[in-house]
Amino acid sequence: MKLYHGSPVENFRPTYGLGRDDHDYGRGFYMTADIDLAREWAAGQRVDAVGWLHVYEIAVESLNTFDFADAGVYAWLAELMKHRQADTSPSYVRSVEKFISKYGVDVSGYDIIKGWRADVSYFFIAQQFVRNQIDVSILEELLRLGDLGVQYFIKSERAFAALRELDDEKELVDGSVYRARYDARDELARKNMTELIYDPVRNPLARTFADLMKEVP
Repeated sequence: MKLYHGSPVENFRPTYGLGRDDHDYGRGFYMTADIDLAREWAAGQRVDAVGWLHVYEIAVESLNTFDFADAGVYAWLAELMKHRQADTSPSYVRSVEKFISKYGVDVSGYDIIKGWRADVSYFFIAQQFVRNQIDVSILEELLRLGDLGVQYFIKSERAFAALRELDDEKELVDGSVYRARYDARDELARKNMTELIYDPVRNPLARTFADLMKEVP
């Protein structure tokens, strides 16, 4: 399949073992199947007017892929909690390992992870959830409201070896166009999410993160 990566850097080589542990799914290379999202990501990372779209091919049928859409939103949140700190409160610190143990999945044997991208708006969902401001019944609806994209995380050495960049399709991204689209998408997502979270009828807070934790031995 063809995948895209938006970057402020024109020339680089995705390398196994590089990256940051505190990104969504840890160290690796993050891409999307949506070319316009990748253009927005490229422009959204720059304060000046340019970014770069990198295009890759990868034979996914020969690789093991884990999809968080199949595992569910709790599993996705647990994965985020492994790598990113959603809150600093004592109650969260006491609960996070229990949540991961209960709902987390072992993705160590997979080459590629497919799942939602925890940018500012999606991470806002995680933060509000662990602060008991979101009823579990609306979690998946909140993720759909975002329309902020699904990412493919290239994780294993085998997956990195299968990546092939299509240099002739690399593209200079016009930041004056795509930075505005990046900001508009994020602002709309945050507006829709906030409206839902603060609607007492649709978000009754009848069952929250704290309630889930009471169910864990």
